[in-house]
Amino acid sequence: MINEIGILILANFIPTVEQLGAIPIGVALGIDPYSIFIISLIANCFLFFPVYFGLKIFYDKLLSKIKLFNKYLERVRKKGKPYIDKYGILGLTLFIALPAPLTGTYTATILSWFLGLNWKKSFIAIVAGSAIGGLIVLIGSVGIANFLRVIFSF
Repeated sequence: MINEIGILILANFIPTVEQLGAIPIGVALGIDPYSIFIISLIANCFLFFPVYFGLKIFYDKLLSKIKLFNKYLERVRKKGKPYIDKYGILGLTLFIALPAPLTGTYTATILSWFLGLNWKKSFIAIVAGSAIGGLIVLIGSVGIANFLRVIFSF
């Protein structure tokens, strides 16, 4: 069971995989759904601090010189800024709550840093959005897993 939990945590730390991929992996590994949700949420929320404060430290001296990273920042801004413009900090919650590629913790954290949002409010918004998005993915994953069990039991 420890190996399965390690895999779940590691999957949450992979950019673009995060909860969207980690939760179905946890279901496939047979981990209890409540444990999947709690572990995934904690792992995802942990990502906020190294990403947000790492950008504050390393962007000007290192990351700003990388063209590919700056292109990514522009994509993040285009995708997420309309949510922030329309709904304020709640927009960050809505942005991350939608389980879709490039709307996870990494992207939401980068967006909040890029737009100069208050880190404490951003963290709370990301925790709330991760919880909502995680529940949506978990419900879908458990439902699909149960559906497949029924089909393949015949």
